[in-house]
Amino acid sequence: MSTEPSPSGIPLPPASGAWREGDPPGRRHWHPREKALSLEAGGELPGVRLAFETWGRLAPDRANAVLVLHALTGDSHAAGPAGPGHPSPGWWDALIGSGRALDTDRWFVVAPNVLGGCQGSTGPSSRRPGGRRWGGDFPFLTQRDQVAAEAGLADELGIGRWALVIGGSMGGMRALEWAVTWPERTAALLLLATTAAATAEQIAWANVQLHAIRADPHWRDGDYHDAGPGRGPHAGLGLARRLAHVTYRSEPELAARFGRSPQGAEDPWRGGRYQVESYLDHHAAKLVRRFDAGSYVTLVEAMNSHDIGRDRGGVRTALRRVTARTLVAGVDSDRLYPLSQQRELAAAIPGADGLRLIESSYGHDGFLIEAEQVGALVRELLG
Repeated sequence: MSTEPSPSGIPLPPASGAWREGDPPGRRHWHPREKALSLEAGGELPGVRLAFETWGRLAPDRANAVLVLHALTGDSHAAGPAGPGHPSPGWWDALIGSGRALDTDRWFVVAPNVLGGCQGSTGPSSRRPGGRRWGGDFPFLTQRDQVAAEAGLADELGIGRWALVIGGSMGGMRALEWAVTWPERTAALLLLATTAAATAEQIAWANVQLHAIRADPHWRDGDYHDAGPGRGPHAGLGLARRLAHVTYRSEPELAARFGRSPQGAEDPWRGGRYQVESYLDHHAAKLVRRFDAGSYVTLVEAMNSHDIGRDRGGVRTALRRVTARTLVAGVDSDRLYPLSQQRELAAAIPGADGLRLIESSYGHDGFLIEAEQVGALVRELLG
């Protein structure tokens, strides 16, 4: 991160918050793919590699492996403290570890950074063969492309069948793709706050976020990664984050936490902020320092493409391919991925044990925050 000061004295963020060669590796390992990855939309992506982290030990029979799939702005650092190479603590730290629901004394837990991401896996900030960064030339990806890359990682690790595949939101989309594409490789499945196909409303919210990033004059058609500090599309990415974060939370929670209170001594009638505005500013500022706008665009477009029934005879026909023991759970206050979408999954997946409710005031983010309730579902599946 640059230490060049801004006029306020706060160091300017780098053009991209992506992990780069030469940064501390932290707990990451890498899986380089030998062959180019054929893409669903056509063409191929050469030089693919996935960053991933693991916890626990793989059993001699390789039957204790669990795949954990992150949401939009997550990464491979699902557990552990912040530190060199990891700007944030593990996003599911309360779920993974000795004695926790994903007990690392028993299970071998694998969390990859999604293809197209920015924390060590190949994405727009990465260098392509020849040395130039992909930038705006990075190809369009779908969830199926991303899962195909993860299957290569599983092959490299010698894991023929996951004891459990778990994911929420975007991670749930990929978990579902795993269970439909490779039912024989998915023994159990936990789908959290996700859907069988992106809806018009979800695509609409995403469209506004994409326009915010692309309208930033520092976007430069996606070719900004080697610009100086403060010269990335931070305003656009920050605006996208503000909008997304409102959809991730519930109206009652925002009302209870912030109401109409001003931020400290600031006067909203004289250019100051309300507390809720300061809260959104804080999350925007955090994201631009740890994430990449190009990856945000790539991953949001992949989420928009999500349709488990595409070229499979429709959603219901596709979901009948799932053979895993399955639990589907939704957050009762989720307004971005409402319960009706999880009901559809639970009704159509053979053997799914109804719809489970995660009770939370936090909205969509409840699948990340309510670790005790999610942990109970994990224990039910894994025994």
